[in-house]
Amino acid sequence: MKNSQSGELVVIGMKGCERFTEQVDNYLKDWRRRGAGEDNGFSIIADCPRFGSGEGKGILHNSMRGKDVYILCDVFNYGVTYKMYGNVVPMSPDDHYADLKRIIAAIGGKARRITVIMPMLYEGRQHKRSSRESLDCALMLQELVSMGVSNILTFDAHDSRISNAIPLSGFDNVQPTYQMIKAMVRAIPDVQIDKDHMAIISPDEGAMSRCMYYSSVLGLDIGMFYKRRNYSVVINGKNPIEAHEYLGQDLHGKDAVVVDDMISSGESMLDVCKQLKEKGANRVFCFATFGLFTDGFDKFDQAFKDGIFDRVFTTNLIYRRPELLQKPWFVEVNMCKYVAYLVDTLNNDATISSLLNPVKRIQALMDKHRSELAAQMKISFDEE
Repeated sequence: MKNSQSGELVVIGMKGCERFTEQVDNYLKDWRRRGAGEDNGFSIIADCPRFGSGEGKGILHNSMRGKDVYILCDVFNYGVTYKMYGNVVPMSPDDHYADLKRIIAAIGGKARRITVIMPMLYEGRQHKRSSRESLDCALMLQELVSMGVSNILTFDAHDSRISNAIPLSGFDNVQPTYQMIKAMVRAIPDVQIDKDHMAIISPDEGAMSRCMYYSSVLGLDIGMFYKRRNYSVVINGKNPIEAHEYLGQDLHGKDAVVVDDMISSGESMLDVCKQLKEKGANRVFCFATFGLFTDGFDKFDQAFKDGIFDRVFTTNLIYRRPELLQKPWFVEVNMCKYVAYLVDTLNNDATISSLLNPVKRIQALMDKHRSELAAQMKISFDEE
């Protein structure tokens, strides 16, 4: 099954990624060892213990010589903690990134190939310089490559042009488009995906490229909000937004799907949803690859109660607080199988082009959904 040139497969889940890695490993075992009577998976344990001072080190309990290593790292998992001088400290993105480097250092150059799967890029929002600023994300990519990482996989990068920092190394920016649409038709069986009943909405200029892809493959109209900021003031490291201005067609009676890469505090997303409802939108759905919810869920709970939006779809690629899974407005988009497909394909030195461009799968999904919807409408008509 495995191409011998790619090396024996090893999957390492960094701290906080254990459950996700386990699901990925289960798919790989199912595909590769069905009926073989082997229970051992492809994942191994990597430890990063801490001293009382907060210092750490990386430890591997298996040899990586000649292996094809895939390291999953969620640098935004603040649910992982450690003790420093007796205090319980949540791990920051800096802490997770330092541990990632420790494990790569522990491999010691013995692996045949190292691929880092970092769903949300470390410092991904600091991707360009506008004044005397650091370029943290670019430095991170260059540092990983200098340590021997040959390929980096990320999802829905804030700006994919950050790959220019490592032009001679592998960088793949994966979009969860198919999984998002699939989750929506499952969670909202009566949703009608056509120009007469739905529109794709970009919450700002930066999200236009991903929204254009959705509108193209689904055949929907697109609208956009642009953020009017106050550039004379800096609050919490950014210029505050004074208003969202809408550009697009009439939305009366249509469902609106707002697509963005992340929900941080959620203020911008909720303001956009509120304006969409005021402009006559029927139902409002939010697609965000990463749900950070840095200010908690109270604002979303109230907005849902007020009818400002109907559902929020986010992936399980990064940490989610357990209470989020219980929210009536939340729908989780499971990406474990997709990641397993990527790992399996890359380990066999095969192209992932078809996985990165899921147009045919989306079209097949739409055909199936429309057939099911037509059948439901026929049953309802016959009952009347």
